[in-house]
Amino acid sequence: MAKYVAAIDQGTTSTRCMIFDRSGSVICFDQKEHEQIYPQPGWVEHNPDEIRSRTTEVVSGALRKGNINVDDIAAVGITNQRETAVVWNKKTGRSVYNAIVWQDTRTDKIIAELAKDGGQDRFRETCGLPLATYFSGPKVRWILDNVPGAREGAEAGDVIFGNIDTFLTWWITGGPNGGVHITDVTNASRTMLMDLKTLNWDDEILGIMGIPRQMLPEIRSSSEVYGSAIGALGGIPLAGILGDQQAALVGQTCFSTGEAKNTYGTGCFMLLNTGSEIIPSKSGLLTTLGYKLGDQPAVYALEGSIAISGALVQWLRDNLGMIEKSSDIEALAASVEDNGGAYFVPAFSGLYAPYWRSDARGVIAGLTRYVNKGHIARAVLEATAFQTREVLDAMNKDSGVDLTALKVDGGMVANDALMQFQADILGVPVVRPKVAETTALGAAYAAGLAVGFWSNLEDLRQNWQVDKTWEPQMQVDKREKYYGQWKKAVTKTFDWVEE
Repeated sequence: MAKYVAAIDQGTTSTRCMIFDRSGSVICFDQKEHEQIYPQPGWVEHNPDEIRSRTTEVVSGALRKGNINVDDIAAVGITNQRETAVVWNKKTGRSVYNAIVWQDTRTDKIIAELAKDGGQDRFRETCGLPLATYFSGPKVRWILDNVPGAREGAEAGDVIFGNIDTFLTWWITGGPNGGVHITDVTNASRTMLMDLKTLNWDDEILGIMGIPRQMLPEIRSSSEVYGSAIGALGGIPLAGILGDQQAALVGQTCFSTGEAKNTYGTGCFMLLNTGSEIIPSKSGLLTTLGYKLGDQPAVYALEGSIAISGALVQWLRDNLGMIEKSSDIEALAASVEDNGGAYFVPAFSGLYAPYWRSDARGVIAGLTRYVNKGHIARAVLEATAFQTREVLDAMNKDSGVDLTALKVDGGMVANDALMQFQADILGVPVVRPKVAETTALGAAYAAGLAVGFWSNLEDLRQNWQVDKTWEPQMQVDKREKYYGQWKKAVTKTFDWVEE
């Protein structure tokens, strides 16, 4: 009898394969980074071939490190960076252009053109999303408009599109030799092309966007057997697909309406389970799919998306050389009592929730001669907590329910100082589970449920355990003063990019 489930976690900066047992514990994993390509300001790309080879390497690496026989694996699931668009030739498997990453802002002119008729919320009622450079539909349009032969190939049915989940699924199940061209509802809901109610591609939006329907993958549930893997996982059912933030929602077992989680990674993403109800946001949040398990009804969510959180720590490390490794920021930030009056708003790719301002760019505000690198490090960490507070306020407003605690996960939750400040600035407890790698775990859960490795959601709930809880300690008046200064700093980022 199979003992494990594997998950491929293809993220913005790296790819991992993690192997879990029945209790949801990590048995082993392998991880490799890939290159971040910046051809010009605001453009962010990845090489799809490099991502594919990294995926192959980490799958083999994880099996080797755990000394695991492939026959011990019940199923494999995929979770992925969501709005990153790949367009490739299905006969050769070659991408026609680099993957355009979710942070990329090159589609701002396409967005402005689309917004001329109906404004930023032109498609929101159908797809739950505002017009923004973030989503993958406009990126596909850019490739079709700018890469010679791409549109002709797409119209002929030879050139196809997918987010990273679709690209990897296609290769894992055979590539040019019978690979399945599919996506799940969570990834489809991030393209700006899917109708939230029908869970199908919307012909009207496709027509306006100029995207041929035949290049799009078939939309399936998040948990079912899609096909069999080839290569190192040869013969194992590929049975789960979830966009990374939805995977974390599942990994955190937020299966009840009103439960929420926040993932601290390259960006920061809070999701609130709204059950079978589609709640249109009036406060700058996204209405999105939470998950759909097999034949069960779809579960929806409200999401607050923050573009830059952990990426700001990397920027401090790589661009400024202020720290040697990312973990050094905690000690540097702890070298000072507070932020010294400095606030860092990292609008490198514009502002996401709740503002959706593609004209914004990053600022450091409140500088005096007193401010040193410790204060800057602290401001970098605090930026994530402040942005999360803005999203939580919007979520409380939209849902009409005040969150009483926040489940957290992702790389940054190892930083105790950040988590304490997060609890302080939110005024609610922050709870970290024992398995903080909930994104990969969610993909494993989706795959395992599809093949009966786990029987039901209650099995998964039993696995969830608290590791640590941070209670708010800051006085209310101090919290609101800090937050008021942050809100003022945010206004300084507006209108920076001119047409």
